Amino acid sequence: MATFVIEGGHRLSGEIVPQGAKNEALQVICATLLTPEKVTVHNIPDILDVNNLIVLLSEMGVKTDHPEPGCYSFQADTIDLDYLQSEAFFKKSASLRGSVMLVGPLVARFGYALAPKPGGDKIGRRRLDTHFLGIQKLGADFVYDDERQAYVVKSKGLKGTYMLLDEASVTGTANILMASVLAEGRTTIYNAACEPYLQQLTKMLLSMGAKIGGLASNRLTVEGVEQLHGCEHTILPDMIEVGSFIGMAAMTSSELRIKNVSFHDLGIIPDAFRRFGITVNHEDNDIIIPAQEHYTIETFIDGSILTVADAPWPGLTPDLLSVFLVVATQAGGSVLIHQKMFESRLFFVDKLIDMGAQIILCDPHRATVIGADRRYKLRATNMVSPDIRAGIAMLIAAMTADGTSRIHNIDQIDRGYQDIDKRLNALGARITRI
Repeated sequence: MATFVIEGGHRLSGEIVPQGAKNEALQVICATLLTPEKVTVHNIPDILDVNNLIVLLSEMGVKTDHPEPGCYSFQADTIDLDYLQSEAFFKKSASLRGSVMLVGPLVARFGYALAPKPGGDKIGRRRLDTHFLGIQKLGADFVYDDERQAYVVKSKGLKGTYMLLDEASVTGTANILMASVLAEGRTTIYNAACEPYLQQLTKMLLSMGAKIGGLASNRLTVEGVEQLHGCEHTILPDMIEVGSFIGMAAMTSSELRIKNVSFHDLGIIPDAFRRFGITVNHEDNDIIIPAQEHYTIETFIDGSILTVADAPWPGLTPDLLSVFLVVATQAGGSVLIHQKMFESRLFFVDKLIDMGAQIILCDPHRATVIGADRRYKLRATNMVSPDIRAGIAMLIAAMTADGTSRIHNIDQIDRGYQDIDKRLNALGARITRI
């Protein structure tokens, strides 16, 4: 198990370029299974979750090529469906939550898929009902194998239909959309997620020959086609990494330029940080965070305490709430953080409390942060990263703390952040990987 040793108290300075979006990469890589032709994808982040998915596709028979950093080509002209029955497939796909999005493309093109219970972050229950109910409505049969703890999915031909999703699940919408593009007839997906990642997946499918209406809305209409062809696609910058860098700059009183952020795809994120009193300047396609000794959280208009909560797009992404929570510890004022989607994602706050942060964990979904306004520094401590987003929040706290901290289980951070220690050290951080 790898560990970060972080010497706190160092300011950052310079420019940093965000990696390609992890969540988009997982979707579009799965979509390459929909065609036997070559698909080239640019700006793929070099992170564990994405690399593990690429290896999994390669072992399924997908021809992969890596001509240059960030660029891969995929050609799924010969797929070994027998490999889905192997112990190796079970082990690898069960440890990677993004592998559930293989179901839609596989059942659409080959009429068969296998989905072990997925792993990933330890952040509480993440149900798959939306995925499976939607694909069932297209005509697939699901059978749960108790002995192998896996879902067996079969179809003799998917048929378009109308469906109203029970929740606006991003990965659920992606899975159903990928299944429906090869289904016979017309499919309507209402209450669909419409995050930029979904918009990017839709654009890629359109360039492959799919017929999809309703881009960027919560109502997608799909006219099924018999086959799709190859294409080239470029992944957006990772909005979660952009938000992490904004929080990092604010917490360490650093001046930072975040390059090529695709600003119009960040949605409410810049304004959410501005409500914390953080100056976020937009110049061309960059974000500039000036050094700030103090920042103060706004209240609501009636003077009541600000509440920051996650919501489906265009609301605030839940993946940044951990960053907002840690940033609030050194702000002036107070805030209620409401994590609605996952019941275990706030449990890492006990380590922040050990570091001297004033936080009240109200219940598994809500935490109140009383900002210190830099009256005292956080104390260094030893921590274990439970998931990707808590891990980056812990790293931000450690970079601010007085003394040397250790974060264990940093594989969780590596799952979502490419060479984060090297990139931050180039800006002035002191992070050692052991």
